[in-house]
Amino acid sequence: MSKTYIPKEISWLSFNERVLQEAENKEVPLIERFKFLGIYSNNLDEYFRVRVATLKRLSIFGTKSNDILGYSPKTTLKKIHQIVLSQNTKFEKIFKGLLQELDKHNIHIVNEKQLNPEQAEFVQKYFHKEVRTRLMPFLIEKDSELPNLTDDAIYLAIFLLKKETQKKRFALLEIPTNVLPRFLVLPEKDDNKYVIFIDDIIRFGLKEIFFIFDFDEFSAYTIKLTKDAELEIIDDISESYIDKLSRSLQQRKWGTPTRFIYDREMPDDLLKILTKKLSFGPDDAIIPADRYHNFKDFMNFPNLGKKKFYYEPLTPIPHKDIQPGKSILSAIKKKDIMLFFPYQPFDHFIDLLREASIDPYVTSIQITLYRLARNSSVINALLNAVRNGKNVTTVVELQARFDEEANILWGNKLLDEGVKVIYGVPGLKVHSKLCLITRTKNEVTQRYAAVGTGNFNEDTARIYTDHLLLTTEKKITNEVFKAFNFFNVNYKKDNYYHLVLSPFFLRNKIILMIENEIKNAKAGKKAYINLKLNNLTDTEIINYLYEASNAGVKIRLVIRGMLSLVPGVKKFSENIEAIGIVDRYLEHSRFLIFCNGGNEQMYISSADIMPRNLDRRIEVTCPVFDKNIKSEIKKIFEIQWGDNVKARIFDVTQSNKFNKNDKEINHSQLEVYKFIKKINEKCS
Repeated sequence: MSKTYIPKEISWLSFNERVLQEAENKEVPLIERFKFLGIYSNNLDEYFRVRVATLKRLSIFGTKSNDILGYSPKTTLKKIHQIVLSQNTKFEKIFKGLLQELDKHNIHIVNEKQLNPEQAEFVQKYFHKEVRTRLMPFLIEKDSELPNLTDDAIYLAIFLLKKETQKKRFALLEIPTNVLPRFLVLPEKDDNKYVIFIDDIIRFGLKEIFFIFDFDEFSAYTIKLTKDAELEIIDDISESYIDKLSRSLQQRKWGTPTRFIYDREMPDDLLKILTKKLSFGPDDAIIPADRYHNFKDFMNFPNLGKKKFYYEPLTPIPHKDIQPGKSILSAIKKKDIMLFFPYQPFDHFIDLLREASIDPYVTSIQITLYRLARNSSVINALLNAVRNGKNVTTVVELQARFDEEANILWGNKLLDEGVKVIYGVPGLKVHSKLCLITRTKNEVTQRYAAVGTGNFNEDTARIYTDHLLLTTEKKITNEVFKAFNFFNVNYKKDNYYHLVLSPFFLRNKIILMIENEIKNAKAGKKAYINLKLNNLTDTEIINYLYEASNAGVKIRLVIRGMLSLVPGVKKFSENIEAIGIVDRYLEHSRFLIFCNGGNEQMYISSADIMPRNLDRRIEVTCPVFDKNIKSEIKKIFEIQWGDNVKARIFDVTQSNKFNKNDKEINHSQLEVYKFIKKINEKCS
């Protein structure tokens, strides 16, 4: 493993460690800390379904896979297993500590053996009314195969024993968290609140489920399976893209297992029969854990009514140039507007679409859709536009991971209503965030573009930080128009002078801008690069950044997730500093700032600096021309760079040390909120 390149899978685990740190952090409100355990758990599920699955696939190819990756997948898988086991020990310790904290506040998570008579009666009634009819046990026989286990579900592996004869039987039971809440709040007693897992409600009623057998001891142990979720889209011209994808989604359900988690209290013979039937070997990720799994359910932990357990809400700040009851299209025509979610309301964009849908002069709306909200107001506005006679075109990306089925359904709904639906670009994933509104009045055509760093999704816009530029600047709108022409006629390549599109131009553009900084540094001019990204893993770009560092270019990186570059190595990367911020909002906005000899160049982007974003996706990187917006983004970068509450320093050891210093406290997400509030205060 190179000392100058950290495998992205290892770097990702370092990111998830930062999430775990938030669960451990006593300054974070108590229930929010439980939620961070949930986020950590959910992240890790996806990691095993995708990244570990890919490494396992590659490891089959032996030394050839080293050439593809640049490092050994087998060695990396071993390292992953060590790190995950170590993090799991930390996770369990944090969970136990949080339970003790809850107890101090008279809130208790109890199991089936800790119920008082009144609670037992309450649980029994709930079991009979809601739970029992949803339980379908499967008896495990020596010669039979297991049913196909769902990889985002949890199961109880059940041990039945007749004490007198020592006769045993084993069974499996899915915990029905897809239809019932994971937690049940029990009746209060003497100002004490009680919560029980549905897992334990089922344990409470096990005897009733297996009453036909003559057993006198019943015990149940949680297990969880994670499977390979990568899709294989076979290129068969005679079959429609949706049919191929639908078939792949079915195959995903039968994916190869990549991880098995089990309750460490489980009897050896039950564990043995399960791992054997699931074909797990000594090199596979078999992880012993405590009694409960699927902590992602803690993201929906019951509200127990104490304000101090939660973050104080930050009310979104309306943009000063968007007045209630006034035309947003007119506001954009006057000047560029940059929205910054969730500090500002996503409703501004919904209002823009609604206005466009009823404006008699608007002729068309074109938009890219990657991930949508469950009840999408964006879709509603587009359907309204069609009903009002507008031409609406949507570019729906069917391969948005884990949103494929939802996007097929949305695509069908749009088609049914008369929307033109384009299903991506063959061989490339459309990840760009673009919207174009065309308005024609008195034979004059005016275009309005929205170019963003995040999805047109009002759910995630409440918790992801993202920038969205609204503009009538022709340098941008004309090229967004060209991009939509490209979606309509694939591979109709145009010349772009301002927008930078992947996979055609972005890699070269970034390299040219880095080389320009190197040239200026060598000429004794000021040279710097400031990047705010989710991930930076591309080997070629990293090597150029190392070269820039050696030439004296000052490089500052704010990276949320994976960073394969190693900063701060003497005589190699000593001019590169990097931090990562994990806080209440998911840092998702991406922007790039280059000194350019004093004539600063600034871009917002839908792309991270990873091979997939540069080479296999349609991404749009958009220049920022407006001076005020440029200075806003610069200020936001400086606030984040100075964070000494939630920022961690990236270093050779990936220690995730907090960036603590003696300067005035700078909690960047709160400071950014104050900054956005200040610049959007109405002039009296």
